[in-house]
Amino acid sequence: MDSNLKREIILENYQNPKNKGLLNDETYMKVNMNNESCIDEVNLEVKIENDIIKDIRFDGEACAISTSSTSIMISVLIGKTLTEAETILQNFVNMIDEKPYDKSVLEEAIVYDDIYKNPNRKKCALLSWWGIEKILNQIKNAK
Repeated sequence: MDSNLKREIILENYQNPKNKGLLNDETYMKVNMNNESCIDEVNLEVKIENDIIKDIRFDGEACAISTSSTSIMISVLIGKTLTEAETILQNFVNMIDEKPYDKSVLEEAIVYDDIYKNPNRKKCALLSWWGIEKILNQIKNAK
């Protein structure tokens, strides 16, 4: 994917993020994520039914990378099983950390494949993904 298309996708997801706005619905799992080194703070609400991610909502104050990464994450994960979400999450983290990963599972999240060139932006791209990881771990620990 060329750099102009990547920038366009990131900008679109920053300016028009998907599923922004919390529902405060008790059937959603909730997690608050913040980046202690900047202003990024994201609240996630995740609805899971029968081990499938049915919905993800978010709100908060965050930079362009964090907001767009959250929006793209939402698009990629809704409709996935928890096992699929774990695989996608691990591959995304590996990509950001410059470890081997399967780009075929990342869909649009592949736009961050060169974020490692800006190490101070890694946390921005990962913040909401870490939130999903927390929720997946809560579910595992409850079983």
